[in-house]
Amino acid sequence: MPTYTALELADVVGVSEGNVRRFFRALGFPDSGDEVRYTHDDRVVLESIVKAVRGSDLDLATAVRLVRAVGQNVARMSDWQVAALASRAEEVGTDQTAGFPVSRREGAQRIADEVCEALQQVLVHSWQRHLDAALTRLDVGTDVDDEEQSTSVTVGFADLVNFSALSNELDSDRLGELVEIFEARCGDAVAAHEGRMIKTIGDSVLFVADEAQRAMDIAAGLIEVIGDDPKLPDVRIGLATGLVVTRLGDIFGPPVNLAARLTALARRNRVLVDDATVAALPPREYEHRRLTARPLRGFGLVEPVAVWRR
Repeated sequence: MPTYTALELADVVGVSEGNVRRFFRALGFPDSGDEVRYTHDDRVVLESIVKAVRGSDLDLATAVRLVRAVGQNVARMSDWQVAALASRAEEVGTDQTAGFPVSRREGAQRIADEVCEALQQVLVHSWQRHLDAALTRLDVGTDVDDEEQSTSVTVGFADLVNFSALSNELDSDRLGELVEIFEARCGDAVAAHEGRMIKTIGDSVLFVADEAQRAMDIAAGLIEVIGDDPKLPDVRIGLATGLVVTRLGDIFGPPVNLAARLTALARRNRVLVDDATVAALPPREYEHRRLTARPLRGFGLVEPVAVWRR
């Protein structure tokens, strides 16, 4: 139940009102103005962050960046989970104890309450595992400054063919199911070969791998589970290797843009790569063919290279 205004919460916790507003904006919540909007749980969380800043080498600016990373990702995760819960609630249709029909919201809320503890454990456990993996990557050829880290990776971009036209033919349920299947299979293929999913953009996914060969393994896996499935659209993939900058969970740099440009040129269920990726692949295991040079926005004339396993 809301108990505090921003000013009252600031007085209780011992921080400025501006920092209270800054903290909750970073989490993705709108500014409450002078209204009573903050709960006891909000106070507990804010106090824990303030205590961490005061009792460690963590400064306020870094704490806000950490909080923003949580807020942005948890917001998307919550929307995704609610959609899954609502779908399941529709399948169940009734309250299992009372035996009468319930609304989608009531059904989703009931299931959420039943699995809340398990999901909290999964959230904390997966965050700790991914945090450990990210810390390990700091030891592998990574340059780090106070806000960004740069590293050499192979960037992959995978795109469903003719998705726009297909989306006009499908109803919303089928379209949502198609996108979810695509994301799930991409996630499985990337994880299976020790890559990392950076983000999904509708009918496309962006991923990275520490080695070019792993990126090619991921690409082959995507073609196998998506392109070879007659129920799904074909997929096309572009790979580019080079230095990228990591910031707020996203990546930036020429390889990202080049991978996207190559994807747009790729044929169905084929992989196009740049010269750096070809040079990093073991020649005994892969064959390649250079295509006609063509202008790519931001890169001038580029010779795409088609690659496949021997």
